[in-house]
Amino acid sequence: MSFSALVLRAELMLAIGEQGYTEPTPIQAQAIPAVLAGRDLMGGAQTGTGKTAGFTLPILQRLAEQAGGTHGRTPVRALILVPTRELAAQVQASVFTYGKHLPKIRSLSVYGGVGFHPQVQALKRGIDILVATPGRLLDHLSQRTVDLSKVQVLVLDEADRMLDMGFIPDIRKILAYLPKQRQNLLFSATFSDEIKKLADGFMHDPLLVEVARRNATAELISQRVCPVDREKKKDLLAHLITTGDWKQVLVFTRTKHGANNLAEKLVKSGIRADAIHGNKSQPARTRALAEFKAGKIRVLVATDIAARGLDIDELPHVVNFELPHVANDYVHRIGRTGRAGSSGEAVSLVCVDELGLLRDIERLTKREIKKEIVPGFEVDPRIRAEPIVQGKRGASSQRRPSNAPRKGNRGQNAPRQPASRAGGRNSRDSGRRSSAY
Repeated sequence: MSFSALVLRAELMLAIGEQGYTEPTPIQAQAIPAVLAGRDLMGGAQTGTGKTAGFTLPILQRLAEQAGGTHGRTPVRALILVPTRELAAQVQASVFTYGKHLPKIRSLSVYGGVGFHPQVQALKRGIDILVATPGRLLDHLSQRTVDLSKVQVLVLDEADRMLDMGFIPDIRKILAYLPKQRQNLLFSATFSDEIKKLADGFMHDPLLVEVARRNATAELISQRVCPVDREKKKDLLAHLITTGDWKQVLVFTRTKHGANNLAEKLVKSGIRADAIHGNKSQPARTRALAEFKAGKIRVLVATDIAARGLDIDELPHVVNFELPHVANDYVHRIGRTGRAGSSGEAVSLVCVDELGLLRDIERLTKREIKKEIVPGFEVDPRIRAEPIVQGKRGASSQRRPSNAPRKGNRGQNAPRQPASRAGGRNSRDSGRRSSAY
């Protein structure tokens, strides 16, 4: 199928062509006609499947065909809720990219971490499509600086991450401000019972579209586990990068401290690296990502939250320096590679402490991951497993038992926005995960 078969407006087809796309991805091919037909939709798709265009394109088409324009204050007609500031910036950039030839469509993203007043001024001028994180949007609603009474389309993007970060109560509050008659779109990598319960509460006979097996990992991703002693992980990573001549590697750690520590170790080993996490200033995060994309640094070390929403095309290597506590996060992590038809490799460095986490991942993905011992890094069978406890600094990296409570965190960083957008600051949107993340 080509995009022309979807009967999109000429302005949208021009923008699609400028991006070099000729054929829709499976989620786009199924979602776009359903959204154009006005159906409620639950879309199941992993990261990198093109789901953002799957809802931005039909929304832009729908709004462009309606009467009205930019004269006077336009009401918010489409609301897109996302879990993180990085993803808000990415989604709004997609709206801008595909809608740039539609002069009557205004968009804005609002989230915490930057000034509140510029967002208020932009909202006063009128916004057609609003992309927002839940906490910051609630702040605007409480101060009556945004009106959602005319919303025609609601999108919940990455609903599984919304659940994981504790945003479901906020979403329910936001739903109370919306008109009952509207179109509802929900996108999620997985559909847990909690997500289905949420959907049952506000969606109307939704069409279910799934383009990947539930909790599946992409078939184009080569996965392997390298067993290694916890104290030798950093040396093994440096060895893999240099001997494999890896040019671009995204490495995941559990904690901010662990990300900094690892990046510093790699630099000392002669490997250009940088870290990206919630405690980094926004200019530092923007610079690190730009240098990574440009090939000026080989390794970007990130925490799960900081990496959420990062848009990196054709990333060849993802490394789990530490396995995530939540097995489904593994799926999200390795989904950064093997995107849009490109092959990729996911390598996990697993010590004895993490064998239980590995079993959880294999149980979730319904596959046994190939084990490969790297010569010179054989596991010492005398080393005993230690509990992974939060706050313990060292080579074993902040280990805590899986049932340990998580404390709040007030992240202060937000991505730079294009000139067409305004920003805002709100601790709600970054306070859902442990302070170590």
